[in-house]
Amino acid sequence: MTRLIQDDVVKIAPTLEEYNAELVKMTGYSLREIAAHAVGKEVREDYAQKPNVAVIPMTCGQGIIEGFVESVASIISYLGFNAVITKSYDAGGVAEAVQNGSEILFMADDDRFVAVNVRTGKASDNGDATGKGYVTGLVRMCNGLEGKKVLVIGVGPVGTSAALALIRFGAEVSIYDIDLSASQRLSEELKKQGYAAKIETDLDSALAKHRILVDACPAGEFIMLRHISENTKIAAPGIPLGVQAAGVTQLSNRLLHDQLQIGVATMIFDVL
Repeated sequence: MTRLIQDDVVKIAPTLEEYNAELVKMTGYSLREIAAHAVGKEVREDYAQKPNVAVIPMTCGQGIIEGFVESVASIISYLGFNAVITKSYDAGGVAEAVQNGSEILFMADDDRFVAVNVRTGKASDNGDATGKGYVTGLVRMCNGLEGKKVLVIGVGPVGTSAALALIRFGAEVSIYDIDLSASQRLSEELKKQGYAAKIETDLDSALAKHRILVDACPAGEFIMLRHISENTKIAAPGIPLGVQAAGVTQLSNRLLHDQLQIGVATMIFDVL
């Protein structure tokens, strides 16, 4: 999991309404709709009366990112669920949440960010949820992906999830990772499931050939203005953003990118 910093998350809560409006403008779906559709569920208002959700601060590893649990809780609350932040940390927070009747727990350390439904045993990993959520938004941006060429950059948990989701939507998927062996491992995994993906070995060449991109890598500003045309559309769950600043302006409403919103929203719908 990419480790966020305070500046990545502190502006999330006060801008959720604005963010959601931009999402609707870009994809035709609200955050709630993207999350639900990403995991094959209906958008139902009665979800809001169901589980209580606890966000648990975790001190292990490099410790707590200031504003992180508050931002996660704000997203969950914005979606209509009852969210609280536990007063206790770590194992004490888990005990506090369960004792107070919370059914869904959100927890993150340096390696994993998960949501767990303690009633059903269902767990959702942020990497997997983020990949599926962003592809759902990209499908809407592109009016479907059947037969369209899509380049996935970075084949960690988010990129792997995105590649699988893209294939299921009928896209022709190419993958690139700075570590060629990682691309090869994903390619073999996809073959075992009956899918095929083309491995790209030169990023500049791959960017020149593709107009639909999923940026799922932790490098910044490697997608230059020369790689962007009027037809380019990018779903960018990667942090920092891989698009050069001038390219962001050029893309306008053809760039789907946030710090936590789509991933967190998809996680909660995944464990309902």
